[in-house]
Amino acid sequence: MGHGPEGAPAIDPDVGAPQADIFRHYKRALFRRYAEDWAFDEALAEVKAREKKLERKLTGDEEAQVFETVEKRYVGRIPYRLTSCRFHSFVVYFSNLQRLEWVEFTGREEPSQFQDHYSPGPSRKYFHLTKAGKEAGDAGWSNPLFTLYSDRWGGEEKAREYLTSLRRKHKYIRVKPQRSHQRSAHRQSRQKPT
Repeated sequence: MGHGPEGAPAIDPDVGAPQADIFRHYKRALFRRYAEDWAFDEALAEVKAREKKLERKLTGDEEAQVFETVEKRYVGRIPYRLTSCRFHSFVVYFSNLQRLEWVEFTGREEPSQFQDHYSPGPSRKYFHLTKAGKEAGDAGWSNPLFTLYSDRWGGEEKAREYLTSLRRKHKYIRVKPQRSHQRSAHRQSRQKPT
């Protein structure tokens, strides 16, 4: 907790960090993770191609450099809205952490850029992990709603059942296929014997 996963800067547990900074680094960590996952197959193919061209196995450093280059290429291509984390969703998630008393306001504030143009605007407040937040398990951090409201729903299992039933009732929008998929489906339908 606060150790800077996926290349994010570490947060001093005594000082804390503003909520917007935590969100920004969290979003960048998600980008790096997406890029790493997507780039793996391409990087592996590139390593094999280089080994074939050089007629020798690449060293660990050379292999790592190939993976890093391909990953950077993918990070540059990821659209900002690709990952589903939006600031409002993060604010809601963060408020759940505050209700669980896993994070708390440190008392430190600084002016925000918004206040340069609108002085009554909110300042940047610093938050840090509490002892309870450090001791919380991965399951609690991944879905603080279960931890927060599981007693209200009659335990964690019933909470999962309740939320699953809500998801089943939700009407999802069907996404229209892209033109390239439509063309290939059209070509395949014309080729089928009748």
